[in-house]
Amino acid sequence: MIWDADNHLYEAVDAYTRHLPKRYQGAIQWAQIEGRTKLMVKGRLTDTIPNPTYEVVPTPGAWADYFKGNNPEGKSLRELAQPIRCPDEFRHPDARLALLDRQGVDGCVLFPTTGGMLEERMLDDIELTQAVVHAYNQWLIEDWTLNYQGRIIPTPVVNLADVEGAVAEVDWLVERGARCVLVNPRPVATPSGHTTSIGHPEFDPFWRRVQEAGIPVLMHACDSGYDRYTRDWEGASSEYLPFQPDAFRTVLYEDARSILDTCAALVCHGVFNRNPGVRVGVVENGGSWVPRLLDLFRRVEKKMPGEFATDPVRQFTDHVWINPFHEDDMSELIELVGVERVLFGSDFPHPEGLADPASYAAELAPLGDTAVTKVMGANLVDLLEPKPYAA
Repeated sequence: MIWDADNHLYEAVDAYTRHLPKRYQGAIQWAQIEGRTKLMVKGRLTDTIPNPTYEVVPTPGAWADYFKGNNPEGKSLRELAQPIRCPDEFRHPDARLALLDRQGVDGCVLFPTTGGMLEERMLDDIELTQAVVHAYNQWLIEDWTLNYQGRIIPTPVVNLADVEGAVAEVDWLVERGARCVLVNPRPVATPSGHTTSIGHPEFDPFWRRVQEAGIPVLMHACDSGYDRYTRDWEGASSEYLPFQPDAFRTVLYEDARSILDTCAALVCHGVFNRNPGVRVGVVENGGSWVPRLLDLFRRVEKKMPGEFATDPVRQFTDHVWINPFHEDDMSELIELVGVERVLFGSDFPHPEGLADPASYAAELAPLGDTAVTKVMGANLVDLLEPKPYAA
């Protein structure tokens, strides 16, 4: 059995506007710039995704060797992309299901592509953010459903900036069969204009609601706003451009600070102690940060044990599932968190992922049959199984 924790769809051009109320329609627009169609959010051009219409996309797996550190000729990502016309399999559930059959994959969790960069560009407008999130979820249900034939599980989005709105969105999604929700791993915007921790008690109504529903919260890599730290060092004012050749930015990205900080906040600010039924799946953030975080927990607890109601390492390993990058050391991660907490994810059909997801089972084979069975599918199936928890 193979269940892939990290698949992606390429959104339709109206995915965020088809159901957006008229008063917000001007917030997301398309602009023609030197013959290319670009995305504008609140009147500002964004180049984070160079081709946001996805008429042409990179070939799946085109950058896999690059991310494994195998790029002896020093080619840029653009040179390695091998662009193709976007196939129906990346846009429509029936074609995607047929593709899963050809790949030998039993099921997958499906994430947006554009969705990971929108929230950062609407931080100053919580009402707009909530409207765009709901519009996307309406489109997702219309075009993909929330559970396509029990094998494709699309991830609807929830934004926590308006806590009551977040709870209402979860209610609405659960009524329509949601198996999980997607929350961006980043600080949460507040009406004051500042940001705050996702783990603060003010967000407990959301955590209690997903706990009661028994569905996991998935956290996928996104534009977390951490490019502000690059600007602190380099003085540049440009936006987050993940595929531009910049060594310093790439070092900061490889350090995985945004997901380490998010998980530290969940533990240090007590989410799991107050809401013991919460389950979190961390997707496409790699696994190299996990040893550092667990070491930090141990060191800080020794210095201030009274700050933790329960063992912080145990909180993390009990409540968080990790999908490492395909180039990561899987055996080290399994040793740290346990084989039951590790998920396989291919990032298909993105270029940095695997072109043949099922082939990864062979790489895991030296770890034994139990590890292969659990990591390649059983753990994800278990995570997606509804587990309502009554506090």
